[in-house]
Amino acid sequence: MPEKRAARLHPDERRAQLVAIGVDMLADCSLDELSTDAVARRAGISRGLLFHYFDSKRDFYRSVVRRECDEFAAATAPDASLDPVAWMRAFIAGFVGYVTGRRKIYRALVRGAAGSHPAAGDIVEATRATLARRVAEGHRRLGMAPSPRLTLAARAWLAFAEEAVTSWPLDEPDALDELRAFLETGFVRLLGALDRPAALAGQGAAHSSANCPSGPSS
Repeated sequence: MPEKRAARLHPDERRAQLVAIGVDMLADCSLDELSTDAVARRAGISRGLLFHYFDSKRDFYRSVVRRECDEFAAATAPDASLDPVAWMRAFIAGFVGYVTGRRKIYRALVRGAAGSHPAAGDIVEATRATLARRVAEGHRRLGMAPSPRLTLAARAWLAFAEEAVTSWPLDEPDALDELRAFLETGFVRLLGALDRPAALAGQGAAHSSANCPSGPSS
């Protein structure tokens, strides 16, 4: 039987279809392994026609990464009218919901090779910067004291959250509630400690002095 021809689509619809297929295929392969031949076959078009919609394989890769990163950023954008605690919880819930629903794609694309892939590393980095700014905004909304290390701490919380969300066991009924609560506690404790470093250091020094034996008396 002759191969079924693909339905005729508007160019924008075809581009969106091809990008969506590329994103879906990342559940089973890395960005480097993503085959434009396989994407075209799944869409029912020739590989040559795929490059009618994209300038190059690099352009296609960037479109796939940008689509996923844009959706990730949108999922973690709370309603600006929420009160500070509700805003923070909405941000964390969006982060958890998006990543746990797409773990394989997230690992392959955002956390994996795409983070340093020459075709897409800048897109992934821009998305991480957007999320870090939202963490910093949550810090300010909660009324925590300003700190010159806020940007660093925001990145640290994101790394902590990423590891938790991609590794947390999800086979128990309350797993997502527990994960969100764990990340919320980490958010408040990590970012809330930024205005107390000197006090904490002083406590540590006092504790060490209390536990160190005195030197020999002269």
